[in-house]
Amino acid sequence: MKVYSFPRGGFSYKDTTAPELNSPDIIDAFLPALTIIPLGNSGSRVQPLVSIGDTVKEGMLIGKANGPGTVNLYSPVPGRIIRKAVWKDSNSLETEALVIKLEGSFERLGKKEEAFSWRGMSRYDLQRIISDFGIVEMENFGRPLADIISGFRKDNEKITLVVRCVFDDPWLAADYALCRERLKAVVEGAIIVYHACSKASNIIFAVSHLEKKMGEDLLAEARHYDIPAALVLTSSRYPQRQNRELELALRIYEKKESLALGAFLILGPAVLAAAHDAVKYKRPILDRYVAVGGSAVKRAKIMKVRIGTRIGELIEQCEGFNGKPERIAAGSPLSGKQIKYLDEPIMKTSFAIVAMLKTQASLHKMQNCINCGECRTVCPVGLDPQNIYKKIVIFGMEAATTGCHGCGCCKVVCPSALPLSETIQGGV
Repeated sequence: MKVYSFPRGGFSYKDTTAPELNSPDIIDAFLPALTIIPLGNSGSRVQPLVSIGDTVKEGMLIGKANGPGTVNLYSPVPGRIIRKAVWKDSNSLETEALVIKLEGSFERLGKKEEAFSWRGMSRYDLQRIISDFGIVEMENFGRPLADIISGFRKDNEKITLVVRCVFDDPWLAADYALCRERLKAVVEGAIIVYHACSKASNIIFAVSHLEKKMGEDLLAEARHYDIPAALVLTSSRYPQRQNRELELALRIYEKKESLALGAFLILGPAVLAAAHDAVKYKRPILDRYVAVGGSAVKRAKIMKVRIGTRIGELIEQCEGFNGKPERIAAGSPLSGKQIKYLDEPIMKTSFAIVAMLKTQASLHKMQNCINCGECRTVCPVGLDPQNIYKKIVIFGMEAATTGCHGCGCCKVVCPSALPLSETIQGGV
């Protein structure tokens, strides 16, 4: 099969401090003694339905969506609300959270769950369930899945649902493990979302060419349903999985095969598995797969973690630090959010936790730009990062109006260790 890719830029990204992609085991993280559930930040906030001293059950609704961009919150553990916590993240945004002390028995953990038939449900019923159970994108900003689906209602164009199993970053090991362990749930979740979209016409499984067997298994499982589906193999060059680069590759496929695919609804495996659980088992997002590692961590692992578990507890289960971490990030080291405190919790969007020693966080001291042009070579958007960076430094943030989408390629290859991506993103 032909392998499709975006036309320019990018690079092959490897990191030996990440858990192995084919790691045979997924470790169940210890149940947290204290669970921290953020109510949102200063930009958007969920309306709490419980107060300090209240008892909560596993899977109980504890927060109500309060406008666009927010979703219902559920308690991932049984226990008691003991206090509220407030902290500022690396962007100085204030976050308020409920702290739950583990108490009582679990309603779902270790018990067989009743499966509900969703066949014959209207798309409105499917969207309502997805909305009610707080299903979000499980990466980036965690956009509500119901909002994403609703956004396509206004378009007259048909929709192709793209199941994105593109592994261009070793820190996607948790998503890879989820695809391997819950392949049937990922596929059925895709079928559910397909039926929830009024204009969906077919499904494409976009899979890294190195994982062709996984792609064939996904397609074979999809053939149990009466829906048009196809497998498209993509490159593994970073940042192939980003929506812009993936769409470029799929448009090349569309042209070569003389197809009319319409608009793309691109979703990763984690959100599709979550949609499956919500519709089939009436289950909110209580846990997620997380890759934990980095040069500052003694033993990298892939874990199944309860939402709200403190990051420090996961580090302990990885046998602790082997040195003082210079930087800790949630997500890929290339574009992840910086973590300030080990008490910060695992969120629905936390697919990786990376703790880096100084040698990994910064290979050498920052120097003046040597005009080598490496950043231009790898930029998938075709920008001149060094020129934009210099303008921002001299003239301020107003000098930068770009199409940068923060992939971080320029920062990685820069021999002068300039903070190109962070500076340009700050000016966008």
